Amino acid sequence: MESHVHIPYLREVLVFLLAAGLVIPLLQRFVSPVIAYFLVGSIVGPYGLGLLADDFEAVSWLVITDLEGVATLAELGVIFLLFVIGLELSFQRLWAMRRLVFGLGSAQILVTGAVIAGIAFAWGNSAATAVILGACLALSSTAIVTQLLIESGRLGSTSGRATFSILLMQDLAVVPILFAVSVLGTLAVSNVATGFGLALLEALATVAVIYGVGRIVLRPILKLVAGADSREAFVAIILVIAVGTAALTGVVGLSMALGAFLAGLLVAETEFRHQVKIDIEPFKGLMLGLFFLSVGMGIDWRFVIENPFWIVASAAGLIVLKSAINFGLCLAWKLPRNRAAEVAIMLGQAGEFGFLVVGLSVAVELLPPDVGQFMLIVVGLTMLATPGLDWLARNVSRILDQEHKTDDDPNTVVDEELEGHIIIAGYGRVGETIATVLDKQDIRYLAIEKDVALARKAMHEGRPVRMGDAARLETLREAHLDRAAAVAITIGDEQATEMLAAEIHRRWPLVKILARARDADHARKLLELGANVAVPETIEGSLRLAHTILLEVGTDEETASRQIDLERFGEEQ
Repeated sequence: MESHVHIPYLREVLVFLLAAGLVIPLLQRFVSPVIAYFLVGSIVGPYGLGLLADDFEAVSWLVITDLEGVATLAELGVIFLLFVIGLELSFQRLWAMRRLVFGLGSAQILVTGAVIAGIAFAWGNSAATAVILGACLALSSTAIVTQLLIESGRLGSTSGRATFSILLMQDLAVVPILFAVSVLGTLAVSNVATGFGLALLEALATVAVIYGVGRIVLRPILKLVAGADSREAFVAIILVIAVGTAALTGVVGLSMALGAFLAGLLVAETEFRHQVKIDIEPFKGLMLGLFFLSVGMGIDWRFVIENPFWIVASAAGLIVLKSAINFGLCLAWKLPRNRAAEVAIMLGQAGEFGFLVVGLSVAVELLPPDVGQFMLIVVGLTMLATPGLDWLARNVSRILDQEHKTDDDPNTVVDEELEGHIIIAGYGRVGETIATVLDKQDIRYLAIEKDVALARKAMHEGRPVRMGDAARLETLREAHLDRAAAVAITIGDEQATEMLAAEIHRRWPLVKILARARDADHARKLLELGANVAVPETIEGSLRLAHTILLEVGTDEETASRQIDLERFGEEQ
């Protein structure tokens, strides 16, 4: 009898975790995280060290040979990425972007697809094969491009929003393209128009059901789970929402990434959006890394070496062709020249969807196996080139920026950025007192409160309060701690207060720290850890803390003292 339990994919998981926890951080000193994952994937994959696994047993423990299994898990990374992007948007903002999504996005797919199909047909491919190649190569990599935009802080810029709008439309195009593959291949249906109409109707019905049900049940569910004060339960329900919605859209033939994006949009309409984003981040990062790893693993460099000219020429030609077409379309949609160039180059690669379409096309005998392998390599190489395209796009944009100094676009919506504000970490008795004083002096602040009831009550009163765990540094970072004038730590947890004071002082020494202390000894300890002011816990203490904050942000002594006296004696200003 076996003396141990076999865990599926245990070796692959260990290799990946070792790479993500040790190798990738070392490589990130020299290259971007995306490139680092690509390189590691090439090394530990079946076409890297995997080629030596049969001859050297020790090597077999350091490689991942099950590419299909890894690719399946890696799709979770794209799901989490689109879920987080949905959290950053809302249906209102998405509607404001409709000209770019449905106008520019549709034009990019149709024009680029038609040009590539024409070239493929001229090279001797059948009409059906040419159409499929044009459709799949017109699409770009949502996962890689969006991650690079997030890393560089450009997702909210004009070029970032235009890029994402096109990528979103490409995800919406999944249904008709997959249907076209089945129609043109051996799985073709008898009535094309009817089948196509039914596929689109099913897609629209699925989106409508997700939206309708989500609007009704999502907020009560999240409120119920958050009320249990269990972070594990909250993370679990968020994973169910993200992955479950993605699975639902996948079952009906839609992009799973689109389902995750819809789920993110629905959560973004609730007060839990910021806390959800923080809790989901580790899952997104790891799974997205696994996706990048799988792309690197899929490149058979032996095939590249055997056909170097045509593969490299095809990959470079595809990038140049798509960039030129994208540039012209962006100009037609009146994007500034520098932004149009940035968007065009960023979307020059083929995307992960190309793997799916090419694979399905080979399965239904639309593409010969050798042509399919060739196209998979070309798609993979263009995706590997994306970080380089990102660098080129930014530099070309910078050169052309001499003519366009502004970054405005009437067709997009930009969130107002917080800067010079006060962060109130904890909206209990003390935090609410401070907020009241700041409100009456028209000083901008953002309060963060873990208690659902307190946070909802404050939001209903129109106060700038977010749902979130103020004891976590990640939550404060989401409130733009790096650009805050000061942070008032009013949570009751002594250890958490000490940790926050020390970490904020270490990472952002210019941000003033004003903390609530349990007693005089605790106040002295907080001062030693980096707090600028520490006030013992009483009502008078909260008023003193509020008085100090008023002085720190430039209010004169007389005005500050008068306001505090009014609060102390309950008078109306």
